[in-house]
Amino acid sequence: MTSPADRLPRRIACLCTEAVEVLYALGEADRIAGISGFTVRPPEARREKPKISGFSTGKVERILAVQPDLVLAFSDLQADLCRDLVRAGLEVHVFNQRSLDGILRMVTTLGALVGRSVEAQALVERLRQGLEAARMRGEARIARHGRRLRVYFEEWDEPLISGIRWVSELIELAGGEDVFADLSRFHSARERRIDDPASVLARAPDVMIASWCGKKFQPAQVRARPGWAALPAVAANRVYEIKSPLILAPGIAALTDGLVALEACLDG
Repeated sequence: MTSPADRLPRRIACLCTEAVEVLYALGEADRIAGISGFTVRPPEARREKPKISGFSTGKVERILAVQPDLVLAFSDLQADLCRDLVRAGLEVHVFNQRSLDGILRMVTTLGALVGRSVEAQALVERLRQGLEAARMRGEARIARHGRRLRVYFEEWDEPLISGIRWVSELIELAGGEDVFADLSRFHSARERRIDDPASVLARAPDVMIASWCGKKFQPAQVRARPGWAALPAVAANRVYEIKSPLILAPGIAALTDGLVALEACLDG
C-alpha cells in the first residue's frame, strides 16, 4: 500500500501564476512541472520551469507533454482549456478566488492539495497580519486627510474597465474609496466595463491608479482624454501605475507588494 505522501500530486501544471507563487512559498517548487508564460513571480520560476501555456490559451498537447498528475487553473477564462484537459484524462482543479478572503482560502486549499496544510496556515496567518497592519495604516491615512481619498483604478483602457473585487477591497483597506466599488460584485471584466467615460468625471477621483493588464501605461493618453484634465487626480498629477503582476493576479503578490504599491500611490 502506498504511503500518504506517495498519493499526493508529484507533477503539477500551473496555468495560473498565483499558484506558482504559493507553491514556491510552501517549499513545493519541485512539484511544478510547467507554468504559464505570464508567470513572473518568483523570478526563478521563469528560469527553472518550462512554459506550457498562455493565460486563456494553451495547447493540450503541450501541457500533456510535461506529464502532469494535477493541473491548476483559474477562472472561467480557462474553462474551455480545462474542459479539453479533463477530456484528455487529466485531473484539474480550477480556483475562482475574487476577494481577499478568497485568496486566503485558495492558499489553504492548495496547501491541502500538496500535503502542506500546516505551512499554508502559517502563510495565511502572516498574510492576515500584513492586511491587519495595512488596515491600521489606512485608518491613520483617513485621519490625516480627514476623509477617504477617492480612487479610480483602471484595469484596462479600451474599453475602460474598473471595479475588480480584490483591488477594490485593498483600496478600502488602505483607507481609500474605490469610486467604482459598485462594479466589484461582477466577476467578468465584460460586466465591469465603463461605457460612458463621463461617469469617471462625475465621480471625481482624487487618485488614479492604472494597471493595464500587461500593456504599458500611457499617462499622456489619459490626460488627452476629453475633459479628463479637469479630474482632481489629473489636475493634481496624482496618476500612477502599478505593474499588473503585482496587483491583477489574485494571490500573494496582491496582498503584499501590490498592497505596498497601492499605499504608496495613496501617499503620493
